[in-house]
Amino acid sequence: MKIAVGGDHAGFPLKGPLIDWLRAQGHSVTDHGTHSTEPVDFPDIAGLVCDQVRQGEAERGLLVCGTGVGAAIAGNKTPGIRAAVCHDVYSAHQCVEHDDVNLLCIGAQIVGPKVAEEIVSAFLAAHFSTEPHFRRRVQKLHELERRSAEEILSRPQD
Repeated sequence: MKIAVGGDHAGFPLKGPLIDWLRAQGHSVTDHGTHSTEPVDFPDIAGLVCDQVRQGEAERGLLVCGTGVGAAIAGNKTPGIRAAVCHDVYSAHQCVEHDDVNLLCIGAQIVGPKVAEEIVSAFLAAHFSTEPHFRRRVQKLHELERRSAEEILSRPQD
């Protein structure tokens, strides 16, 4: 699977080992940084990862920051991205199966490398359910996103 990966300075210590593990599992990974513990603004990295997923250049995205929360907020501000913070295996597969999540966000200050591998593995192995009620709900998410975009475009320009 093609995976876009990024993280901020707080996620840096976990991001590298996860990328190595993903590649060892046979995945194709694009590393969007950061590449050190020097402070960076996570929305900049999130934008790169989200753009690659939105453009179909990656099937899924992974963001690693301190808690995963900031990364999920940034991801969910991006049209076409459905991001979830997951620190357990059940949530990692359920968010894909029920909500068609395409961006996993995890916190390097919350989980260690082995638990992170299990979470990412569950996320990547999961598939969006074909059950009509899940499909209907995700379609309603698309509708919310479309309405928000229309509202922004219809605002008077200063």
